[in-house]
Amino acid sequence: MPTRRVPTPVLTTRALNRALLDRQMLLRRHDMKALAAIEHLVGMQSQAPLSPYVGLWTRLLGFRHEDLADLLTGRSAVRIALMRSTIHLVSADDCLALRPVVQPVIDRWLRTSGAGRLAEGDLREVEAAARALMEERPLTFAELAVRLGEKLGERWPDGEALARAVRAIVPLVQVPPRGVWGASSQARHVPAESWLGRPLGGGPAAGDAAGDSAGHMVLRYLAAFGPASVADMRVWSGLTGLRSVVKRLDLVAYRDENGVELLDVPCAAPPEPDAEAPVRFLPEFDNLLLSHADRRRIIADEHRRRVFTVNGIIRATILVDGFVAGLWRIERAGETATLEIEPFAPLAPAVRDALADEGERLLGFAADRAASHAVRFLDGRRPVATTGT
Repeated sequence: MPTRRVPTPVLTTRALNRALLDRQMLLRRHDMKALAAIEHLVGMQSQAPLSPYVGLWTRLLGFRHEDLADLLTGRSAVRIALMRSTIHLVSADDCLALRPVVQPVIDRWLRTSGAGRLAEGDLREVEAAARALMEERPLTFAELAVRLGEKLGERWPDGEALARAVRAIVPLVQVPPRGVWGASSQARHVPAESWLGRPLGGGPAAGDAAGDSAGHMVLRYLAAFGPASVADMRVWSGLTGLRSVVKRLDLVAYRDENGVELLDVPCAAPPEPDAEAPVRFLPEFDNLLLSHADRRRIIADEHRRRVFTVNGIIRATILVDGFVAGLWRIERAGETATLEIEPFAPLAPAVRDALADEGERLLGFAADRAASHAVRFLDGRRPVATTGT
């Protein structure tokens, strides 16, 4: 008797939305330490140095500014170029484990940066010189370019090109007070191994006994962003060749409504499309919006141009019923901080009230030093809430 083939389950866009929100800790706030949340999320994009604070506040119960600031000053978490060659906030363990995995992405950036013409031997000499300089004291890229020019200028007069090369060949941590809430500092850099006192690679975050660190990273991505296609994995990580990686993994297969194969970790609960999704405020550059090739599970195509700007900024957004429904920003005038909410479409009164209530809580966190707070919707209607602190 021929074997009966079981059809691959189809997941609707709404089911994928709820699965993503659940794994991104956005269906409810979680009672979890900040470091554990950062590791569960496989890092948080941090081009805007303070955006992870709001990202953690919107996901965790009782999150305080010092919960993250202390991780950075205590060297338990760092900001470093990782996935997509962009700055991420990660745990110290993940910094050391993930940087070797994504190094091919950063090498690819090097080849297109204008600094990729240096021979391998030259790169080793530049790396050694840069490490020695930054172990003396943390340096900005401008300072590093000057110092490298002074040290190596007879052979390579373009110090800026050398500094760009160092960004790729040396894993550079942006040290505090950069990224510390309430502090202000230029981005100054130190080699990760020097800052953390440990070498790259190894540790529980690096992979299984077979050393399949790329496969381990894919499993962690799926646990935080899945179910997802191979193209989604590639967009999140920047890595190529992932199809051969997933073939070695024990994964569950689905399809989306367009027939695209989606993969997932076997232990994940099936998504519940009818789960209630509360309103949420996401910061700039939140990975929720950046980690899939097909982003319709979280944002409609017609809204993407308003969120993803031509100069590379990913704007802060609101979620209504689980989907991106508008933008937000905090404006300060005198002693007042005003949260401005710009919806993409008219909102029901109950939704406006929910956003106003959550917005007041956001102001209490993100503008805690302001004497007074206000919430205003940019749709021609008067402010719905004004509070004092």
